[in-house]
Amino acid sequence: MLSYLHAFHAGNFADVHKHAALTLAVRMMQAKSSAIACFDTHAGSASYDLAGERALKTGEAAAGIQKVWPLRAELHSDDWQAVLAGLASGEGKDGQLASYPGSPRWFLRYLREQDTLTAFELHPAEGETLGQWAAGHSRVKVFQEDGLKGLLRHLPPRQPRLLVLTDPSYEIKSDYEEVANTLARAWQKCRHGVYLIWYPILAGFPHKRLKDAVSDGPVRKVLCSEVALNRAPQRGMSGSGLLVVNPPWGFDTRLAEMMDAVSGDRYLGLSSKSSWLVPE
Repeated sequence: MLSYLHAFHAGNFADVHKHAALTLAVRMMQAKSSAIACFDTHAGSASYDLAGERALKTGEAAAGIQKVWPLRAELHSDDWQAVLAGLASGEGKDGQLASYPGSPRWFLRYLREQDTLTAFELHPAEGETLGQWAAGHSRVKVFQEDGLKGLLRHLPPRQPRLLVLTDPSYEIKSDYEEVANTLARAWQKCRHGVYLIWYPILAGFPHKRLKDAVSDGPVRKVLCSEVALNRAPQRGMSGSGLLVVNPPWGFDTRLAEMMDAVSGDRYLGLSSKSSWLVPE
């Protein structure tokens, strides 16, 4: 949806959940040397200003990553250290984060010489800015087009392995079914790929349509990771969910441990759970 701008929501608890999972998936896949084709279907911007008007208007970053950052010395695991290292360049003079990386920058941080990133962004201004950023990175290509259609057009990739992040705004309600349909078609083209599908948890639970469609479809080996705020707001997201197709072995346990580490009220104030939506 062209009216959606992630700058209002960057660094919120859902971004922490999503980018922790993305970082973990990339690092675990890179335990093998073979090349990975990475795709970001709804890329947004490469970086977000957390001191800007948009971020300050919603306060979502203040209740999200800005609560985690001051307590980073308590997050000792290698998995969390990798995420924190990706945030360090955004620290401002006051010790808070002045900027937050968008998903293309999370991908880029871990791209090896043999890996590539293909990013899609339909919003004209966001797409143009992203394209300018990508111009300095030879392994990154940006297309200003519908990311779901673009993904299918590029599959199967020439590289032996595949990692896809899909995280639309879902402001168009049909996105839930369209994402499920695209996942099924992409999986038929590349069954060994790792697919991360993010969704918001909202009043009325519209995400159930996505989960039901995936559960009833052909895709196998789908992990479901969800976090829920202990004090849900009257409006907006009460939680964040991820469907992970073909997660690396041990991914479920390690992601659960990462979310448990930031679940307390001093951190994000949430509860987390994970289970297999679809077994092998």
